[in-house]
Amino acid sequence: MSQVSLVCSPFAVLQSGKAKDVAVGCSAPLGATFVAGGVNFSVFSRNASRVELLLFDRVDDARPARVIDIQSATNRTLDYWHVSVEGIVPGQLYGFRMYGPFDPPRGMRFDHEKVLLDPYGRGVAIPESYSRSSATVSGDNAATAMKSVVLDPSSYNWEGDLPLRRPASRSIIYEMHVRGFTCNPNSGVSEKNRGTYAGVIEKIPYLQDLGITAVELLPVFQFDPGNAVNGRLNYWGYDPISFFAPHCAYSSRRDPCGPMDEFRDMVKALHRAGIEVILDVVFNHTAESDHNGPTLSFKGMENGVYYVLDNDRSRYANYTGTGNTLNANHPVVRRMIVDSLRYWVQEMHVDGFRFDLASILNRDEAGNLMPSPPVLWDIDSDPVLAGCKLIAEAWDAAGLYQVGSFPGHSWREWNGRFRDDVRSFFRGDEDTVGRLADRLIGSPQIYGHKAREAEQSVNFVTCHDGFTLNDLVSYNVKHNEDNGEHGRDGTDDNRSHNWGVEGPSEDPAVEAIRNLQVKNFLTVTMISLGLPMILMGDEMRRTQRGNNNAWCQDNEVSWLDWDLLAKHADVYRFVRLLNQHRLMRSEEEAESRVSLNELLQRGNRAWHGVRLWAPDWSKNSHSLAMHMSCPADDLTFHLILNSYQEPLEFELPVLRVGEQQWRRWIDTSLDSPDDIVEWPVAQKVPSPVYMAGARSVVVLYARLG
Repeated sequence: MSQVSLVCSPFAVLQSGKAKDVAVGCSAPLGATFVAGGVNFSVFSRNASRVELLLFDRVDDARPARVIDIQSATNRTLDYWHVSVEGIVPGQLYGFRMYGPFDPPRGMRFDHEKVLLDPYGRGVAIPESYSRSSATVSGDNAATAMKSVVLDPSSYNWEGDLPLRRPASRSIIYEMHVRGFTCNPNSGVSEKNRGTYAGVIEKIPYLQDLGITAVELLPVFQFDPGNAVNGRLNYWGYDPISFFAPHCAYSSRRDPCGPMDEFRDMVKALHRAGIEVILDVVFNHTAESDHNGPTLSFKGMENGVYYVLDNDRSRYANYTGTGNTLNANHPVVRRMIVDSLRYWVQEMHVDGFRFDLASILNRDEAGNLMPSPPVLWDIDSDPVLAGCKLIAEAWDAAGLYQVGSFPGHSWREWNGRFRDDVRSFFRGDEDTVGRLADRLIGSPQIYGHKAREAEQSVNFVTCHDGFTLNDLVSYNVKHNEDNGEHGRDGTDDNRSHNWGVEGPSEDPAVEAIRNLQVKNFLTVTMISLGLPMILMGDEMRRTQRGNNNAWCQDNEVSWLDWDLLAKHADVYRFVRLLNQHRLMRSEEEAESRVSLNELLQRGNRAWHGVRLWAPDWSKNSHSLAMHMSCPADDLTFHLILNSYQEPLEFELPVLRVGEQQWRRWIDTSLDSPDDIVEWPVAQKVPSPVYMAGARSVVVLYARLG
């Protein structure tokens, strides 16, 4: 086991009258840390009057096996309470009791009857009898409380593994849910591993074949699945209660040390396959909810430090829509956030983070927008995090929208405007051609002032929050009745179209236009400048039955139905070939020096319409063409987008001297396998014009020699 060198000797001075295996301990590091001779425990609280460390033998024990009093006179350094205990081994269960005033009008909510998780705990164990309500009402909740787990991160054999640091320009993100990816019995994953980190390992060959380079995992920090409505479960996991512990329910192992090691097994296996791991992290709120919510950790530790409180300090500011807001720019909370990120990079080897409702991190303790938020600059400038992919969801639930204006040098942003404008164009909305053109070339109208690379824009059409790609072309309105909120949840701004039938259809014509539109969305996502992201299952037309907010649907609504892979094999093939081209993994890689995306970034671009040099930017236009070439390279591309409901004939540019005939790489209006082809078998286009089908995307290319 590792030993951490501290600024003091934790067992140098025994406390008078105490057991011989207990010593004063040290304030740093926070959490439970192995030191020479034992484990040092340290926790922050400014206003507590007394703290007890509780050691448990079993997770469902009603009483701790041992209670160690952390005395203010001898075991407190400023606001840090600490003690060292000999003989502790990995897997030891523990928690804290914090004594102090329960005075909500002053923002204090100490409750010594509640067993509290360590904010820096590396593991969490949950009893089968876990009760969220018992942490809300008065009374001792030891038997039904979550417990922290003492772990030794250094005991794992990484076998030389390191984060991959893949350039964003060579990356394709696949947003996925650890449980939902493999928990369906038809996933082909062994029964023990379904819905777990180990299950993801079994499906790595699938991810490799698909051609993605990074998985962006929905939250894997330990969360409270019981924080949902009407007896449902929190499936997405946007309700953390520990910022250091991997969610234990995603582990196939039931021992206390299992989740951490199995998570690292998954990361190591993904890295060996050339796939990065990006975590969707939630530093804007916790599972403790509002003033009626439970006391699980932070509330009982130091409520007024960890949370942004309202003017009425018995209530919480709610910029998240979840009941509370983490006080992210307080020095103690800032340190915890950065320590968490460092831990996941250094000890868990993850490659990056996507920050949920990241604009909240711009707010101060009064909720006001800060011109230079300390926590964001701490993250941006931290040397340990240098090279990580930092992705912001640049808005919050209280109306703050910062797409294009999120502070910092290293941050990339989910481009919500890309999503909206691409959806609007292919639905046939008016006044969309100009905006679509900007999205294709990296959204310079949004990001140009920052003089950053195009990959600052994370381009996506669908994500976990909203319709799947199949549902985007199958439903006009959301169908969230199963969520139990009477349709009040989920956005109404979906920009979707059902193409004649609401929901599933057996009509071949309806299915044909839906399939075509799915390929349109995928094509534009992959060929546009920026960092592309696709949603789990979109490559096989996964459906959520019209539910655009399936956060509480831990069932077939959300799980990936692997039978769809055979049903929609043409879509899967289409995505594979798109991915191959973006990363130049095709048979042409050895010959080609440039890809379409590279030409978009550094080549010559010219806009056209159905007539050369005559793009139609008018409000009523629904078509556009773009020519891309570079004198130093051997490839030229011509992109055609037609969202009219009838075919259009587009003039083609005259090729350069020495260039061969135009060839068709993509035409989404054609049936598979002609919709997209390998370059060596691309058919020649025999005419100076090309007839683009209704509502289609066409990509032609020509090469020198």
